Amino acid sequence: MSTAQGARARARIEVAAAIKDEARRQLAAEGAAKLSLRAVARALGMVSSALYRYFPSRDELLTALIIDAYDSLGEAAEAAHGAVADTEHVRRWTAVCEAARAWALAHPHEYALIYGSPVPGYAAPETTVPAASRVGLLFIGIVRDAHQGPGLADLPLPAELRPEAERMAADLAPDLPPEAAVALVAAWAELFGLVGFELFGQFHRVVEDRETFFRHAAARLAHGVGLRP
Repeated sequence: MSTAQGARARARIEVAAAIKDEARRQLAAEGAAKLSLRAVARALGMVSSALYRYFPSRDELLTALIIDAYDSLGEAAEAAHGAVADTEHVRRWTAVCEAARAWALAHPHEYALIYGSPVPGYAAPETTVPAASRVGLLFIGIVRDAHQGPGLADLPLPAELRPEAERMAADLAPDLPPEAAVALVAAWAELFGLVGFELFGQFHRVVEDRETFFRHAAARLAHGVGLRP
């Protein structure tokens, strides 16, 4: 790549980053449903046609913001997970949970974009899946290590749920028991339910010491997927 080409590439990256930063400010002020390419362009002093060269539609800009948010959350969770010894399965689990909560509290509008209400008229494309999977893959890895090491605690599974559990295991983690797959999906949903309740004010006048409460709840989720203390 020539010097001129390198400079153009850097400039393009910088402009795209500025567009996304302004879009995040609009998300915080107006919400995702009101995100407007024209408003972003106007705030940056750009003509709309110039912005369209970076993001041809609102949906493409939303997709970029969603991927960035999932990657930021994933990086925070992976850093917390990597700081714990491999053999400490429960602590690895709770470290990921606590990192997810901390990230959400620090980035409430980005959290709302990926785990809040769907944006009318927008459907996330397959390109968001790798970034969206990062936290879930950490949880699967922790349970897999425990299953292959000290073993998992017994996990009850109603007979009528077994066919669905076997399908989930085949799709998500073929090397784990179906019972573990069901427990993982439930725990994943419960984790972000806990975070969402705190972030969106559902714990007001219900839970006061929220950090201690969350730590306890995260440990219960670890036990719920069969991790042994």
